[in-house]
Amino acid sequence: SSGINAEWPLRPRETEILAKADEEFNIEKGRLVEQEKQKIRAFYEKKEKNAELQKKIQLSNQQNQARLKLLKQREDHLDNVMVEATNKLRVISNDTAKYEMMLQGLITQGLCQLLEPKVLIKCRQNDIKLVNKVLAKSKEQYVALSKLDVEMKVDDRDFLPQDIAGGVELSSRQGKLKVVNTLEVRLEQIVNQKVPEVRSKLYGHNPNRRFFD
Repeated sequence: SSGINAEWPLRPRETEILAKADEEFNIEKGRLVEQEKQKIRAFYEKKEKNAELQKKIQLSNQQNQARLKLLKQREDHLDNVMVEATNKLRVISNDTAKYEMMLQGLITQGLCQLLEPKVLIKCRQNDIKLVNKVLAKSKEQYVALSKLDVEMKVDDRDFLPQDIAGGVELSSRQGKLKVVNTLEVRLEQIVNQKVPEVRSKLYGHNPNRRFFD
C-alpha cells in the first residue's frame, strides 16, 4: 500500500517535457495578454482621437459661426449706408439748380453711349419742363465731344415712375437700344465700383481677399 500512495519520481525526460510545456503556456499566455492590452490601448487611443476630432470640429463650427455673424453685421452696415444714400438721393430733385445740372450731364452721358442720330428721352412727368430746358446744352456738349449731330425728342406720353428719385432713360431705333440713367441706377453703379473701397475704409484691408467686384 505504501508503494501505491507514494509519488512516483519524474524521470529527467518527463521533467523536461513539463518544463517546456509550462514555458510554452507562459509564452502563449503572455502573447494573448499583450494582444489584449494592445486592443485596449488601440480602443482608447481611437476614442481619444475621436474626442479630439470632435473638439476641433466644434471649435471650427464656432469660429465659422462667429465669422458669419461678423460678415452679416458688416453687410447690414453696408446696406444701411445704401439706404441712407438712397434717401438722400430722393431729395436731390428738390434742389432745382443742382438737379438741372445733373439731368444735363445724364442726358449727355446717355447720348455718348448711344451715338445715335435720333434719340427719345423718357423722364418723370414732373421733370418734362426741366428736361426740355437742358436739351440744348446737352446737345452742345455731345456734339463737342462726339463730333456727331443728334435729334432729340422728349416722350410726353410715356413717363418714368413718379416714385423714383429722378433721372432719364434714352432710347433709339424703336427702343432696341436703351440707356437707363435714372438716379437709382447711377447710385447702384457707383456703389458697385466703390464697395471694395468702402469695405476697406470701414473694416480695414483684408489680405485674404482676392476679388474686388
